[in-house]
Amino acid sequence: MLAQSSVPSRLVLRGVDHTARPTWKLRETVEFYRDTLGLPLVHVISARGWGPATHPDFLHFFFDSGNGSTIAFFYYLGSDEPASLRDRPGRSPLPEDHVFDATHTAWLVEDAAALRGWKERLESRGLNVSVETTHEVIESIYVRDPNGYFIEFTRKLRPLTEIDAEDAALTLQAAMEAEAQAAHAGRRVTRIDEVWSRKGALLDRDRERGAGVRLFVPRVEEFAALVRAARGRSACRVSEAPGYHVIEADGPVEFSRRELGLKPAVWWGLFTGGLHGTIEAFDRDRVRIVPQAA
Repeated sequence: MLAQSSVPSRLVLRGVDHTARPTWKLRETVEFYRDTLGLPLVHVISARGWGPATHPDFLHFFFDSGNGSTIAFFYYLGSDEPASLRDRPGRSPLPEDHVFDATHTAWLVEDAAALRGWKERLESRGLNVSVETTHEVIESIYVRDPNGYFIEFTRKLRPLTEIDAEDAALTLQAAMEAEAQAAHAGRRVTRIDEVWSRKGALLDRDRERGAGVRLFVPRVEEFAALVRAARGRSACRVSEAPGYHVIEADGPVEFSRRELGLKPAVWWGLFTGGLHGTIEAFDRDRVRIVPQAA
């Protein structure tokens, strides 16, 4: 008789317990998170180095970051900060180094008033705080901690829906297919246009294909201005597909950011839904899409 497994049939994560990063500034880190941000210090582990002889003795300390989660730091006694990190604390809260700054902590706040309140509090402590930045479904501000790590405060602009999940799956499928095709040809994908085109081709599988320009726009509020602008143009036709508006034109199509009233972070992702056509020009205020060459 087979022994019954003690593993649940469906494993579910219950949220983030903690995030952790190294710090080389013990006092400054404690003062920033405990005193400036007001996060309670809830636990400290102090220990001899584990594992290899090169592992220093350390402190591992945790701050309460809300809803049962903590943010933690490793402070390795007697170790020196890497030279590559020494100038980061003084940098502006802008993603100047996309690799380093991609690793960051984002805390959720309740609403626009709370976001403004945090901005005022941080600036009153003499910190350099970014302007409010809209990234499709969230609005955020950023600041750097004593080690130069990005700290983000964000509010949700709308809840995520099944449309978002289905669109996300299609985007990553398109990206993986584009990378596989590029690898087979001995090259790499370096432009998002290639992913957008592949996604457009996936969405085109169930449609009667034709020449011209075709834009697939997820049926969510942040891209609604693009659909409204297209409906106001005699050269464009707008139809419906599951989860998407479809904008079609026989010839070139142009839009401007000012016309659409979009924040830059949303503007640069304007064709995330996928497209059939070639982006001929795309700058801070103007985009032009032309039919693909035969």
